[in-house]
Amino acid sequence: MSTLLWHLMKARHLQVYEAFAAQFEQAANELADRDRDTRLRGLSASKRTVERWWGGELKGQPQPDQSRVLEHMFRRPIAELLAEWKPPVEPDPPALTRVADQMPARVLLTDPRNRYADSDDMGRQVAMAADRALRFAVMAEGNSLGQETLAHIQGEIARIAADYPRVPLHSLLGDLIEVQDLAHRLLESGKAKPTQARDLYLQAAMAAGMLSKASHDLGDPRSAMTQARTAYICADQADHHPMRAWVRGLQSLISYWAGRPEDAVRYATLGTREAAQVTGSTSTWLACLDARAHALLGDRDAVHDAISRAGDRRESAVQDDLDSIGGILTFPNPRHLYYVAEAEVLLGQHSAQVERNAEEAVRAYETASQDEWAFGDEAGARTNLALSRIGSGELGGAAEAIRPVLDLPPAQRNHGIIVSARRVQDALSGPEIRTARLSKDLRTEIEVFSSTPTPSLPR
Repeated sequence: MSTLLWHLMKARHLQVYEAFAAQFEQAANELADRDRDTRLRGLSASKRTVERWWGGELKGQPQPDQSRVLEHMFRRPIAELLAEWKPPVEPDPPALTRVADQMPARVLLTDPRNRYADSDDMGRQVAMAADRALRFAVMAEGNSLGQETLAHIQGEIARIAADYPRVPLHSLLGDLIEVQDLAHRLLESGKAKPTQARDLYLQAAMAAGMLSKASHDLGDPRSAMTQARTAYICADQADHHPMRAWVRGLQSLISYWAGRPEDAVRYATLGTREAAQVTGSTSTWLACLDARAHALLGDRDAVHDAISRAGDRRESAVQDDLDSIGGILTFPNPRHLYYVAEAEVLLGQHSAQVERNAEEAVRAYETASQDEWAFGDEAGARTNLALSRIGSGELGGAAEAIRPVLDLPPAQRNHGIIVSARRVQDALSGPEIRTARLSKDLRTEIEVFSSTPTPSLPR
């Protein structure tokens, strides 16, 4: 089944999710202004939710705010938009001129509804069919957890983990929520054997960890920490040392960007203890997290000690299972360089060496392989370089460094990037440069950039 909403969207050429999402948010903002309802500003809907609207899979109606936006967009009641769409019945032409009578009989076997299909529609249908097939497979396995279902969860987690640093959040959030829900339902059902349960808890830990990062990226530290605690409990149930250490690193990261450096240090310390039996790159990450947090506290000696420890951990690291998955679960060298440069810049060390270190971090991302590249971390590296150049009085060089960041689309303006950009904005307000024309222009541009962050989670 397809809904009237789907065909109205096709008529407006909005069948690509990203195009629809942009129009949906614009309509939400218009409605927020018209009704003076600030809750609607930035409202969005996940890809999976929109696909359910398209296919009439949703039980009941969307949430009230989403319904209001859809009705505003298409000027029709929500019940009508989500009703099944039926193509208009076309009267037969006169008998003597019937096209069908002039064609070979085999042509009549083609379903006439196919003339309404296109590649996007078919892609949506096969994705929905795959979801239904998975639900059937889980049911068909009865009272046990089959290897195919477990393999599906492992494959989805690995795919999302690899993609997370490289793609906008909206393109994977729906799938991530789905796989977490499946893992939780299977654990609650008691279908898993003890050995399977341990692996399932590990997959659930990874899913919760990535959803924690997603909440953080959307500027919701409370939800981020809740998911992180769930991730730690699942990692503990799996008795997985690297995952426990990784979650502590995640909690340190959340605290750092939320402006709680003492908590960031505490979690990094807890993670370092967990990492005593960890050989992979997570131990390097924890040392770098410690360095950044101490930089916010202005503890120069602690920063240098942590940077030194990170270098030692990098040299002695041996790849573990989290590094094998990669993506958000590993800590590659470009990210290491970015963290070190950030710690140095935050200490206010505006020397030629600090600027060279910041430049090296940017170059590392410019030349990084696909497996090591991350748009958020490259943006952070570029803002650090801008800060370093501002400290040296190089406004033109700072503008050049931050330009690719300011060109990022709203879908990629996550919380960390916004905070980093605002650091540059604050630095441009220094007494010696605040009146310069370029400084004023950059501050204005950063203000506009920061006012349109990554859209929030659907209500």
